Amino acid sequence: MAKQDNIFGMLGYDGSDGEDLESTRHSDSVLGMAPIFTVSQTVAVLNQIMETALPSVQVVGEVANFKTNHGKWIFFDLKDDDATLNCFMPIWQLHVAIEDGMKVMVTAKPGIKNWGKFSLTVQKIKPVGEGSIKKSFELLRKKLAAEGLFDPARKRELPYLPQHIGVVSSKDAAGYKDFLKIINARMPGLTIDVIPTQVQGDIASRQMVAAIRQFNELADPPEALAILRGGGSRDDLVAFDDEELVRTVAASRIPTISGIGHEIDTTLVDLAADLRASTPSNAAELLVPDRREIIEDTDGKLSYMVTALENYQTRLRDALDARMMRLTQQVDKLQMTTEKRFETLSRTLQACNPRTILNQGYAIVWDANGKVISNPGTGDKVKIETKSNLITAEVEDVTTK
Repeated sequence: MAKQDNIFGMLGYDGSDGEDLESTRHSDSVLGMAPIFTVSQTVAVLNQIMETALPSVQVVGEVANFKTNHGKWIFFDLKDDDATLNCFMPIWQLHVAIEDGMKVMVTAKPGIKNWGKFSLTVQKIKPVGEGSIKKSFELLRKKLAAEGLFDPARKRELPYLPQHIGVVSSKDAAGYKDFLKIINARMPGLTIDVIPTQVQGDIASRQMVAAIRQFNELADPPEALAILRGGGSRDDLVAFDDEELVRTVAASRIPTISGIGHEIDTTLVDLAADLRASTPSNAAELLVPDRREIIEDTDGKLSYMVTALENYQTRLRDALDARMMRLTQQVDKLQMTTEKRFETLSRTLQACNPRTILNQGYAIVWDANGKVISNPGTGDKVKIETKSNLITAEVEDVTTK
């Protein structure tokens, strides 16, 4: 009776409907007591019983009658050979692609609606079995590809030698340890920050989404972001096909590289990342160059530069020597030409020198003002200069030739 009183107390039932509850209970106790509820009370009690006994259930079945309503709700049936259950869920909680005929596992809360319909309020859904997992993968891949999330044009180049790397992975995973080992062997001293997450299971995708967003919200974010998981079965990698996770990777402002599973494995995160590595170890190799290779490459470039500089100096010296030779030849030629012109001019000047004329027996006639004249007049006083004498005279007669 105490348990029944608790249920009645919870429902607030006090027999106010006109019946004598105590007499009813007495008569029921004689016949085998059964509680008396209204319809709404019955729904509430049954829901409380289910919430207490089965707050959450996981149910495996085949999807049928899948549809969306107003872009907010999803309705479908979950069935097997003998029974069918009605299911619904908010569309924002659906992180995989589903269609009729796929086998799935739902995590749901069972309950009865006020209109008497039993249904499962689905909290999580995931494909089950290789065929359904593959089908879900292809459906979501086509959807996201149509939106351009996988276009090569939107992918960015990762920095050549990032000094700060962010990692989203499980710290206990062998793939993460391999990644660190190779990074430290190739280029020690880099800053590597990791936000540990699960990389398998129901909450793995949500944790990875939160980690990527946390890195992106930093005031000084990493230069590159690595999303890592070691090998496993295809079922183990389904967390990396989660729609919200794929969209978060595509929206990251930090360039991303994925190193998930083995070389033959391809997840939707791989397609959305800026660069896909075949394994976590390969991600380390693609992210960071080997310091030994850098040293060898630098030595080779320095050797090439020294050789090129020496060759340039040789070519420059040869060019200067050739130019000096040409200039010397031009100067010599100019000097010879100048000397010849000087000699010619000297001979000309010498021929025109009055002193030369005097030496040949000629005389120069000067007027009284000391000006050379060629046509003195009768009576002019003149000076006559010969080779050795200066004669003063007066013109007595002038005859024109």
